[in-house]
Amino acid sequence: MKSRALIGLLLLGSLAAACGDDPPTAPSPASSSVTFTATLLPSSEVPPISGVEANGSGTATLTFNLTKDAAGTTTAATLDTTVSVTGFPAGTALTASHIHPGATGANGGILVSLGLAAGDVTFATGSGSFTRQGITVPVDQANSILANPAGFYLNIHTAANPGGVARGQLTRTP
Repeated sequence: MKSRALIGLLLLGSLAAACGDDPPTAPSPASSSVTFTATLLPSSEVPPISGVEANGSGTATLTFNLTKDAAGTTTAATLDTTVSVTGFPAGTALTASHIHPGATGANGGILVSLGLAAGDVTFATGSGSFTRQGITVPVDQANSILANPAGFYLNIHTAANPGGVARGQLTRTP
């Protein structure tokens, strides 16, 4: 009889202790960012650009905003980018801008579009800049770029050079 009472007290004590515990909470996701730059040159396009747009140049800053789980695995990625150009003919209008896979001297298909439509960005004086923020990037593509930035390039396109007018390989900034 005493053992039955003792077992009952132990069970009651365990239930009471469990009721006082807060439910476990999942760790909140961590975020980080990684920044890359690219020097955009018509001579870096494949083949190199000639003609009136060959004197232009530019720079791009690309910041990947990463969300990571408790194990440090990237679960989401967005991209913020700013592109500045100079030396293009007055009235140059961009038709597109993308990140492509491809080492120096090699072309690749579109990996990430910056979402420009023809005529969205026009450089009245041949110089200027544009910014795009919050571009969703699939996690596998972001991870590929993070693992080997030199294997990717950003370029800008115009009507006169629909394959790209200025290109630069990505370089990770410290």
